[in-house]
Amino acid sequence: MDLRGTVALVTGGNGGLGQRICHALAQEGVHIAVMYAQSRDQTEGVARELASSYQINAAAFACDITDGAAVERLVGNVTSCFGRLDILVNDAAYNKSIPFTDLNNLTLEVWDKIMDVNLTGPMRLIKTVAPVMKAQGRGRIVNISSVAGLTPTGSSIAYAVSKAGLIHLTKCMAVALAPETLVNCVAPGLLEGTRATSNLRPEMIERSAAGSLLKKAADKDDCADMVVTMCRTQTMTGQTIVIDSGRVFH
Repeated sequence: MDLRGTVALVTGGNGGLGQRICHALAQEGVHIAVMYAQSRDQTEGVARELASSYQINAAAFACDITDGAAVERLVGNVTSCFGRLDILVNDAAYNKSIPFTDLNNLTLEVWDKIMDVNLTGPMRLIKTVAPVMKAQGRGRIVNISSVAGLTPTGSSIAYAVSKAGLIHLTKCMAVALAPETLVNCVAPGLLEGTRATSNLRPEMIERSAAGSLLKKAADKDDCADMVVTMCRTQTMTGQTIVIDSGRVFH
């Protein structure tokens, strides 16, 4: 798909990885709707930087993706502002560091919040943008999962299960939305400089980097570039690409 002049909605676009994704898409001439749950001033600053750096249109949009009515308003506001919506990147996520063996602290309240943000939230967004993309005759959806969705690792059991669900949701939605809309997924390993990583225990961060073949964290720009590739592709759908410095495949 020719990306120049298309419109992308990036959830969590003010985060460490989200900003890289916004910049990578904007560099290709994509207009950007930067969605945030908090930090309005910061997100509006991101939008201004994108517009001035790449001569594209960019704007900040607030939304609680656990609220169905708010998601409906978000998509309506984005399409009203930009006139169309071609790309959805589901990057917004929530985690809380709880050791797998500490089941007492894995409360149902924590479980529900992680599932609501990391799995049900993307599902709400996909369902809401699907008719818009179908009417346009094309669309691209990229979900941001994690290697925690592939192996029993990560900040908590709930986080790992939510990310595993997002990988399977990618496959299911690829079936549901074909042929107009292509749905793919990026599964990063440890990323430095993100809100999610800041919630991890130091020993977990050290172990994750040391356990990779390349002995370092995954690169956020590599992940952002893969998002661009998945938006540009004409024939890849239902796929999850792992970017983790060679940690989980061996």
